[in-house]
Amino acid sequence: MVTDLTHAVAESPGAGPAGHQVSLRVYFVIFGALMALTALTVVAAMKDLGDFNTVVALAIACTKAVLVVLYFMHVRYSTKLTWAVVAGGFLWLILLLLMTLSDYITRGPGWLHYG
Repeated sequence: MVTDLTHAVAESPGAGPAGHQVSLRVYFVIFGALMALTALTVVAAMKDLGDFNTVVALAIACTKAVLVVLYFMHVRYSTKLTWAVVAGGFLWLILLLLMTLSDYITRGPGWLHYG
């Protein structure tokens, strides 16, 4: 009787601690992408892109954050409620970044003086 219950619980989707198994290959591909994006960050930091330095750095950082959240935090295989919470967090992040960039862009020349 106990074995029947154990099999029933083990066969139900999402019942155990490992609801979805991700292959090791996926982790290595994501790791490679994160390393490539880190190298791209270093290359972009060495180049003078003018006003686009901040935009490029934030775009690379957001891309890396999305990869980490989707794959290493297993959001890609989660419920719709988890997706909604994560989407709300990213929308809030975008709102804060847009407000910060709008403040930065609307300042006139010479607002930052050193010494």
